Amino acid sequence: MAFVTKEKFLSNEWLSAYAYLILGSIIFAVSDILFVVPYKLAPGGVYGIATVLNTMFSWKISYCTISMEIPLIILGTIILGPRFGVKTIVSIGVILFTVWFMETFVSPDYAKVIADPMLNTIVAGVFYGISIGFIFKSRATSGGSDIIAMILAKYTKLSLGKLVMIVDGIIVLFTLAQPSETGTIGWEFAIYSLIIIYIEGKIIDMVVSGANYHKTVMIVSDQFESISSKIRDDLKRGATIFTGTGVYSGEEKKMVYSVMSRRELEILKLYIREVDPSAFVNVTEANEILGEGFKSLNEE
Repeated sequence: MAFVTKEKFLSNEWLSAYAYLILGSIIFAVSDILFVVPYKLAPGGVYGIATVLNTMFSWKISYCTISMEIPLIILGTIILGPRFGVKTIVSIGVILFTVWFMETFVSPDYAKVIADPMLNTIVAGVFYGISIGFIFKSRATSGGSDIIAMILAKYTKLSLGKLVMIVDGIIVLFTLAQPSETGTIGWEFAIYSLIIIYIEGKIIDMVVSGANYHKTVMIVSDQFESISSKIRDDLKRGATIFTGTGVYSGEEKKMVYSVMSRRELEILKLYIREVDPSAFVNVTEANEILGEGFKSLNEE
């Protein structure tokens, strides 16, 4: 039997982290230049602010960004640690170089690759979410508002996706400084930018935590033994039986607790309907599941 040494594990982990980091950084930069800047959108972050400055004063996005990133890098390194700082600097460097390269050497004919503004907004949100999700999986950030979001995540129970949405939502207000094509306040820029942020946040959570295919189910039934056997023998899932007391009846009740996929849940519901139609069933989203039968704690 071949054993994986600690050195090999750490090496593979390091390569995986930096592969996510570099790929995510490149996707972010390309998405920004192709889908965000041409439409004068600012879906948060220092790149959103840089886009507004580029639109109003024709300043290079890469130059505007680096002047805002430096103090945030210092703050993130102090609070989140030196390893975080190194990865973030790598991410910022890759993004800045890619943006600078495209600004300098790529023809401006790339503007508005997708003619329809709404379709462009959806595509931008998906690619932004994938890129930042990859960067977060490497335990780093693309800089800017991501640093703020990760700092807040350290001290709150909110997900990274939600925190990015909150921070970037505030930055979207900068788009109102840009006049629209009719000369009025650019409300359309803000609306499209908010849509990007919403899509981005959902995609980030899917990339970081995985698509939410599992449900937590709690069943109160007199047929708890039969139901738990169905879960164990047919669905091949684990279950736990709790004992509780009904508030109104004062009777002792048994509750079956389990986590399973959506498909397995539908099979179980059909079975419960047959054996105990009056059973109480509570189903909730299982955002993250760690342990035997699911994602290993060693992968965290």
